[in-house]
Amino acid sequence: MDIMELLKTRRTYRRFEQKAISDKILEDMLTAARYASSAANKQPISYVVVRTPEKVKEVFDLTKWAGYFPNDAGRPKAGEEPVLFIGIVENLDISKNYADTDAGLAISNLTLAAWSHGVGSCMIGACNKPKLSEMFGLTENQQLHTVVAFGYPSHKSYIEDVKDGAIKYYLDENQDYVVPKRKLDDIVKYL
Repeated sequence: MDIMELLKTRRTYRRFEQKAISDKILEDMLTAARYASSAANKQPISYVVVRTPEKVKEVFDLTKWAGYFPNDAGRPKAGEEPVLFIGIVENLDISKNYADTDAGLAISNLTLAAWSHGVGSCMIGACNKPKLSEMFGLTENQQLHTVVAFGYPSHKSYIEDVKDGAIKYYLDENQDYVVPKRKLDDIVKYL
């Protein structure tokens, strides 16, 4: 897949096949995150990999999904849950400045590498960070940025141009995710 197609099709996925992600693919994902740019090259981001079914369920139970949808309509149902979570940790004793930006860059690399192997992802900030931080064994100098869910998608997710200013993602008639994106002309100014 060329880079533009990879960027276009790496969307958020919220329903997954119950198929394990291989060690090789996981290593590629984490290596890609490690390759991400970092402000002043301080590299304050570290990762907690959650892959045993019991621990994945514990993390899953502490997350919220698809805030635009009412009544947990975007939450994976039984048999659709992710098979892997990766906690994104900011190490504040290394750097308090720009750690959030570094986390975003790392997540982008992580999810793009995953998608290059057909593994979908969902970045989740709406989670019980205190309980997850305790579960992950984080210290007072560490802060949980997000958790990212992974698995092989069991649905499609695609983009369309924003219509009438509506940016909320939605489910189409096939229960696939549609993500409206602003047009290039609406977000770029040339001088």
